[in-house]
This record gives sequence, C-alpha cells and structure tokens, in this order.
Amino acid sequence: MTKVGVSGAAGRMGTLACAAIEEAEGLELAARYSPGRGFDDPGVMAGCDVILELTRPDVVMANAALWRGLDAHCVIGTSGFDEARIEELREIWGEGPPNCLVVPNFSLGATLLLRLAEEAGPYFRAAEVVEMHHDQKADAPSGTALAAAARLAPHGTRATESTESIAGARGAGMGEVRVHSVRLPGVLARHEVLLGNPGEVLTIRHDTLDRSAFIPGILLALSGVAGLPGGVTVGLEAVL
Repeated sequence: MTKVGVSGAAGRMGTLACAAIEEAEGLELAARYSPGRGFDDPGVMAGCDVILELTRPDVVMANAALWRGLDAHCVIGTSGFDEARIEELREIWGEGPPNCLVVPNFSLGATLLLRLAEEAGPYFRAAEVVEMHHDQKADAPSGTALAAAARLAPHGTRATESTESIAGARGAGMGEVRVHSVRLPGVLARHEVLLGNPGEVLTIRHDTLDRSAFIPGILLALSGVAGLPGGVTVGLEAVL
C-alpha cells in the first residue's frame, strides 16, 4: 500500500484528490497539509511514500524542498512551471531517488494535446497558444500553455510580425511562441494550439468541463512516480 500525503488538501483540487485517493486501490491517504485551513503541520507528511503537491506558485518551491528533505517521492500539479522554474526545481531536488514528477495538466486529453502539438509543430510555419480559465486561477499563462509553447519553440520561427497599437495585444512571448490568456467566470479550462501555413490552419483544442477529468491522471502519477528515473521528470506521459 502506497502512503500518500496531499499538500493543499483543503483546496478545490486537493479536496477532490483526497476523496479519490481514499477510494483508490493500492493507495492510502496518510496525511493532509493545508496551512490556514485546519491542516497546519507539515511534519504529518513524514513517513509518506509520495506527496501530491497542489498548492500555489508562490509556495511550491519551498514545499518541494520540504518534501525532498523527507525523502518522499513527489508529484507536483501546481501551475506556472516554465523552463526556468523547472531548472530551479532540479537544483532543489537533485538526483533521486526519491523522484519528482511535474505534471502541467493531469487530464489525459490535455496530455495528448501537448503530444499532438509537438508532432505537428515541424510542419507549420507559425504557431500560437490560447488558454482560457476561470477567474479564480492564480497565475497566467497556465502551466499547460507554457508546456505547449515550450514544445513548439524548437521548430523554428513561430511568431509573425505585427505592430501592437495597444501593448500586450499580441499576448506574451514564450520564446518565439505567442501565448494568450483569458480569465472569465463560467469557464473551467480550455487550451488551444493554432498552427498556420499559407492557405491552411490546424487547430488542436481541449476543453476541461469538470475537475473529475483530472482524477485518472492524478492516480496514475501517484502510482507511477516511484518507477521513474531519478531526479525531476516533466509530463504525465512519462507514466502513461
């Protein structure tokens, strides 16, 4: 039985993850940590085999250092991991075991979107990423959008020239890929990759309609992280 601790246990995703872990075969919900929400002692995580980190970008690095010190595997679902943050995490984590898996999106469909974008990228002259989330999301752009842009960037020139009459109208630059973020009440999550050639556009889009879509990926990551190579791994596909 794999003992799991959930950091951010009282949040929206943390609450959902805790309920799923309690029902899952082979997993035991051993500890919850969520400062200011009734679960204030990080020491309860000692003895966990795997810690699921579902907090905020402003605290995730400090938490990761704590979990590394407990010699537990870690699955990080917190958003905002661009290449610079991943390198910072590698320095914090060092070599494993224990292992650390960073998952930009636990949805299987969103994971496939990233793979399809990477496969299609070399065949198109330009690409842009549009992501939409609810208005309570703490960061922009999303981790999934950053991951998509990172996979498209190596394939040559991605951006097209255009003069902004209003600063920011062309979105943010992730290398040569433009990333656009929308925050609206009523939206959960949408990711769209647009790839263009003269005379044609390919659109790859994924919509998350309910947070239950993340549960299969969370359980897969928790069960598979121990079997990964040491150190930090990025992407749910590593355990698919």
